[in-house]
Amino acid sequence: MRETARRLTESGMLEVQELRTGLSVRSTSFVGRVRLGAIDVTIVPKLRTVALLRLLRYAYGLRDLHLLPTAAHATQDFGFQDLLISQLAEEAQELVASGLRRGYLRRDEDLASPRGRIDFRALAGRGALVEATLPCAHHRRDEDRLINRVLLAGLRLAASLAGDRGLRSRLGRLGDRLGETVTSVRLDRQVFVRLEAEMDRTTGAYEPAVSIIRILQEGGGLSLDEGEAGPPLPGFLFDMNRFFQALLGKFLADNLPEYTVRPEHRLKGMLAYVPGWNPRHAQAPTPRPDFVVTQGANVVAVLDAKYRDLWENPLPRDMLYQLAMYAMGHEGGTATILYPTAHAQATEARIEVRDPVNAGRRALVALRAVDLEELEGLVSAKPTASILRQRITFAHRLAFG
Repeated sequence: MRETARRLTESGMLEVQELRTGLSVRSTSFVGRVRLGAIDVTIVPKLRTVALLRLLRYAYGLRDLHLLPTAAHATQDFGFQDLLISQLAEEAQELVASGLRRGYLRRDEDLASPRGRIDFRALAGRGALVEATLPCAHHRRDEDRLINRVLLAGLRLAASLAGDRGLRSRLGRLGDRLGETVTSVRLDRQVFVRLEAEMDRTTGAYEPAVSIIRILQEGGGLSLDEGEAGPPLPGFLFDMNRFFQALLGKFLADNLPEYTVRPEHRLKGMLAYVPGWNPRHAQAPTPRPDFVVTQGANVVAVLDAKYRDLWENPLPRDMLYQLAMYAMGHEGGTATILYPTAHAQATEARIEVRDPVNAGRRALVALRAVDLEELEGLVSAKPTASILRQRITFAHRLAFG
């Protein structure tokens, strides 16, 4: 338990301290449920369950399917993962009902009734025939494809994470149905890389389910470094920073038609080693803000999404320094932090980066609030002409103030 608590604290997922008077636990940007010895820690989002589900569906392209009425209650009792798992169960049910994707797989086997192409090279290498079979190479159309294997492994992973007993039973039944014709696979980064290379327009219906499975797989491990797989986590924790970034990226891209929104765009050439002063031949660091908005070849906005209510919490120095660097890295000289808040009175704050000698402005950092309730209302509403105009206005306000 102490080792888990230490790794949770070092990774920034959950701050756990052992005090003389007991245990101190403080949440960060992660939500979900984790077990510390005999203690279950459940962290629920501040957003209403229905609003959060709608925003999740929008951000990750999930279908608007019927959600079990117990899901909202389960989120409070068992954790945020049950909300995602409920959606995964619905997605998998739809895929099974409409028919799993099949493909032609090559089979090399000896057949008494030849099928496909006879392998004469293998036949010649055997010498005299002693059995009434011929070596054949044929293609059989079946469901045992990588995408269905990932779906099966995802359902089994979800069943192990679900807190609701009824949800676990439903996932078990779906897994048993798939397991009749599909073999499972171990979920890791290499599998998702292979799957991404194989997916095309014919597998589009699987994309929502694969997105949820990937979230569940990544949220069930402890890692201290980006990109490094860590030991299994006794529970599930989901980084709301990633969700907030995905949500804003999709909304801005959908509603800034005259601009191009580039996610995690590298500001190349901003930092470079001085020639002759790079003894270890290291690569120069490249700043990478969450979004760069361009119009033609011009950068018109640099934005970073931070899941921290900066209206009621102080601005951390590392965030300010990071945004100041982004601001000085382009001609406009401004960078913006987009943060969520539930305070209707929240207004934009601006911090000047000044020259310490003559006090002239070098750059500007803006702190801009995002009302998630208002955003949820816009993305959930029927797309009438009025709503579409409101979406564009809201997106312009986020990007440009």
